Parts: sequence; C-alpha cells; structure tokens
Amino acid sequence: MKLNHLIVPSVLFVATASLLAADVDVSKLPPAAKQAGVTYDKNIKPVFEKSCFKCHGPEKQKGKLRLDSLEAAIKGGENAPDVVVKDSAKSPLVWSVARIGDEDDAMPPKGKGDPLTTEQVALIRAWIDQGAK
Repeated sequence: MKLNHLIVPSVLFVATASLLAADVDVSKLPPAAKQAGVTYDKNIKPVFEKSCFKCHGPEKQKGKLRLDSLEAAIKGGENAPDVVVKDSAKSPLVWSVARIGDEDDAMPPKGKGDPLTTEQVALIRAWIDQGAK
C-alpha cells in the first residue's frame, strides 16, 4: 500500500508537467546564448536581482520560488522543478521569463516590471543547458 502511495504523486507530477509543457510552444524561445562558462553568480544572479528578487528573493518568495541563490533556484518553488538542468527548453522558469505559454505564468507579470530581454532569456537558457552551475 505504501508503494502505491509513493507512486501516485510521482505519476501526478509527471502528468501535470506534461500538461504544462503541452501548452508551451518552445519554438518561440530564443536560442541559448553561445557564451561559454555561464554561471549563476557571474551572469544569472544579476539578471534575477534586477528583475525577480522583488517577488522571488530573500524577503518574499511568491509561489515558494526563491531565486537569490543557486541552490534555491535549482530547488524550485511549489511547481518544482522550475529548472530542468541541461534542458532549458523543458524548464518552466525559461517559459515564464520568455513569456510563452499561459499568460498567467509570464514573469514578471504585467505591471510588475519590464520583461526580460531576448538576450537575458538566451543567457538563462545557456546557463541551464551548460549544467546550471
């Protein structure tokens, strides 16, 4: 009985993630930046700090998502995983900042900040594809 209890949440998570992915047209994503050696501290944290920390930083974590440390970003929020290491096209974080898929998931939300640039999204994609280091 315990085995079934453990399997059901996993199956539900996979099914939920598949449904979310079905609503996303990844062909609309900008390609990953060609820059090598992209790291969280050097390249990604400054982008998150400028655009995401107000709602996903040390003081507030909407959706239980915290982006002010590498470990927290990889852990994800209540809909984790938000980062699929080495596969940015399957990463809900990328879908949100690229503003593809469900409009309610677009980050930052309308009126809450400027959308990330194509270059910033491409850099986040490169970071994830390179192993999210």
